[in-house]
Amino acid sequence: MNASWPGRKTPRFRMFEGAHGIDLPKRRALAIAEPSHAQLDGEVCDGIHRMLVRVYYEDTDFSGIVYHANYLRFLERGRSNYLRLLGADQRALFADGSGAPGYAFVVRAMQLEFLKSARMDDVLEVVTTPLEVKGASITMGQQILRGGIVLCDAKVKIAFVTGGRARPIPRRIRAAMATGRVVPSSPFSIAIVPTSDSDGKPSC
Repeated sequence: MNASWPGRKTPRFRMFEGAHGIDLPKRRALAIAEPSHAQLDGEVCDGIHRMLVRVYYEDTDFSGIVYHANYLRFLERGRSNYLRLLGADQRALFADGSGAPGYAFVVRAMQLEFLKSARMDDVLEVVTTPLEVKGASITMGQQILRGGIVLCDAKVKIAFVTGGRARPIPRRIRAAMATGRVVPSSPFSIAIVPTSDSDGKPSC
């Protein structure tokens, strides 16, 4: 049995066994645009990866500055996103068969120098540059900057491991590092290839 007030279309009351219900106008689903890869993963230009991170309260210590161990997290995000854009996506490697099952990039050595402090709400830039690419390892230079000022300087050596043993890095990833090109190996990787300006030099 439905009942409503004369002259009013809504709300409509609906009677059903054991309870009373109200039919409310349906809300339209909001169309929320998905963030771009550049927003999530940063971008590669001229072989150098850059991404932004914001400092939150959880990143700071009691004095309001970023806790030193959290810089390692920022650096890890930079390396992970750089490798993802190069095509080192775990699901993609499992799917296309070019990598051994159970592969992982692991940190073998790291040198750090803390130069200045970051604070809550700072927007930091994490810059990752490949310095040396060998058969089973990569040495990367990384910096965390704020407004062009270096806060943390790092040199990180990572190894490609599967089954507990070092293995050769997939050829296409080494080639991507050598050419500065991003390899679209999966829906989570995009191609960002440096273009050339009027002088023939790469530009972003």
